[in-house]
Amino acid sequence: MNEQKTTIPEVFLSPYNPAEHEEKLYKMWEESGFFNPDVCIEKGVTTPDAEIFSIVMPPPNANASLHAGHALFVTIEDIMIRYARMQGKRTVWFPGSDHAGFETQAVYERHLQKEGRSRFDMTGEELRSEIWDFVQTNKAIMENQVRSLGASCDWTRELFTLDERVIKIVHNTFKKLEEDELLYRGARIVNWCPKHQTSFSNLEVEHEDRNDKFYYFQYGPFVIGTARPETKFGDKYVVMHPNDERYKEYKHGQQIDLEWINGPITATVIKDEAGDPEIGTGVMTITPWHSGVDFAIAKRHDLDFEQIIDWRGKLLPIAGEFAGQDIKTAREQIVAKLKEKGLLVKIDENYQHSVPCCYRCGREIEPQIKDQWFVSMKPLAEKALHALDDKRFAFMTDRDERVFRHWLENIEDWPIARQIAWGIPIPAKICTQCEHGMVDLDDSIKTCTKCGGDVIQDPDTFDTWFSSGQWPLATTSYPNGDDFKTYYPTSVMETGKDIIFFWVARMIMLGLYRTGEMPFKTIYLHGMVRDKKGLKMSKSKGNVIAPSEIQEKYGTDALRMGLIVNNVPGADMNLDSDKVNAYKKFANKIWNIARFTLDSITDMSSDAVLNTSDNENIENNLRVQIVAITKDMDSNRFDLAAEKAYHFVWDYFASTLIEESKTLLASTDSNIKQSRQRLLSEYLISALKILHPFMPFITEAIWQEIPKEMKDADILMVAKWPK
Repeated sequence: MNEQKTTIPEVFLSPYNPAEHEEKLYKMWEESGFFNPDVCIEKGVTTPDAEIFSIVMPPPNANASLHAGHALFVTIEDIMIRYARMQGKRTVWFPGSDHAGFETQAVYERHLQKEGRSRFDMTGEELRSEIWDFVQTNKAIMENQVRSLGASCDWTRELFTLDERVIKIVHNTFKKLEEDELLYRGARIVNWCPKHQTSFSNLEVEHEDRNDKFYYFQYGPFVIGTARPETKFGDKYVVMHPNDERYKEYKHGQQIDLEWINGPITATVIKDEAGDPEIGTGVMTITPWHSGVDFAIAKRHDLDFEQIIDWRGKLLPIAGEFAGQDIKTAREQIVAKLKEKGLLVKIDENYQHSVPCCYRCGREIEPQIKDQWFVSMKPLAEKALHALDDKRFAFMTDRDERVFRHWLENIEDWPIARQIAWGIPIPAKICTQCEHGMVDLDDSIKTCTKCGGDVIQDPDTFDTWFSSGQWPLATTSYPNGDDFKTYYPTSVMETGKDIIFFWVARMIMLGLYRTGEMPFKTIYLHGMVRDKKGLKMSKSKGNVIAPSEIQEKYGTDALRMGLIVNNVPGADMNLDSDKVNAYKKFANKIWNIARFTLDSITDMSSDAVLNTSDNENIENNLRVQIVAITKDMDSNRFDLAAEKAYHFVWDYFASTLIEESKTLLASTDSNIKQSRQRLLSEYLISALKILHPFMPFITEAIWQEIPKEMKDADILMVAKWPK
């Protein structure tokens, strides 16, 4: 009988210390080349005709450190990738980072503010140059944080959303939208932030419930109501429903002379179904420049309109004595003047309403009319809905599908221009005379194609979500790259449920539009990571948990398990340090299991076989668990698989199997001893494999200490998933 003359590795003489292993293990993985599927093919880990598994990383913003939400997506996606790779699939995870247009510029503006500077005192080129340097520094830090979490992505395929490849695809899509008459530029109501001096889409506007005053004024023979008297200087149209019996004596187009804020005016009666008889007196005046509803009424009846509030939130000369004042400061003064004139009817002190605010600074959004580029979304949405009906892609949860479908069925046109310096410039010319916009990819347009007037370069940049919406195309090098031909459509899109509209829906629509194919087949949306009390993390609450702090204290594997166990797809989860600490103890348990097992098999024969009893143990316990865990993994229920693996290793392997093995290992019957040694080695190898996607560092550290003849691969990351 040949015995293995080995001793327990010295590394096991000390408790497991994550800091001693994680960095060098990741370096080993990266240097092995196995993150790259091409290397895996070269080294026989997989084959060119193997089943494809590909995902693209939601690119983290390259302007700050990773937060708990980033740690969650990295953990989930790395579990997917490591599992697929161990199954022998041709596996690739495309990494990247996002320039994050407005977000990054807002972050840098705070930096400038601390230095006593302002972006409005800089040229666009100066600002872009400074932000570029700032982003490149943060990008390197952020990418190393992704590495520290164990992300086995192919860094040779890393992409930044301002790389030339991305810009070219974005520009070509912009041009194609124009050619297909899905792009237009026109004056429409936009959501304007007076502080940041840029417009936003409706998705980027947050609504805050407030209690404010609601004012009722005498407007000629009518009583009108408003929460914003500062907008009323330009009101010269009074609107009522055509079927409102209370006002049947008034005719559409009838003019009425009346006294108003700055003196006598002539108002015109407009009969329109937007007038709601059930609200207030059923009569309203309109301010088309500063209200989407009013703008729509004005367009229907070809009414003129005038700007009342400037781009900084101050009143314009039309406000007379109040010109130049901030609208909030002027409000009570305007009401006082109307009261003096006997035009104030009453004030409701407890008016509850929803106020649109900038999601970044909280400043009230000011609706403004602005010439913008818009994408006609209904044709794109219809294609996405047809693909959903045809089951060309699927959501993990029915709830996500319902939310997605409802939004697409009620979609609005998308304003894709932002008035910021940091981002992908819009390749277009604007006529200085008629304001006509012309897409110009090669800078060849010198005069207006509509009126012959002079043109200037469009100063705006694209909404970040317009470029990010084409991320699967860019990462796979659409249209002619080998990666596009091989890995598109990708297998899974995993990201946060909070960006289902911002990003997921737009990737689907733009991917279908450019390629006719879905960009991915399955959509896995995770919930928000909250603190241990279930509260949203925020700096103001002081409850933000940085992944790096947890990693340093408990280890990366414990953090990953804390993030994934009991984390049902789509549900918010609470991140509790006590929970993570429990998995640090589990990591120590795994270490002790490995130490005991390797110490117990130092004299195991290479031809040791299982006896009947131990073979039945394999059949009734180990294989049953492998089947159950594999089923959960195939269903993307990593929360269940991780929990099963945890209980199997702790409750059975450690607490039952090892305890009962101590007596058998001391047996004088060599067959009993050798069989039990073989059983323990089978359990250890299988346990390391099923735990590896969840806890890659400690499992790989142990794997590296296992005798070569016991392993099917030198590196656990490319070992075969147990069957």
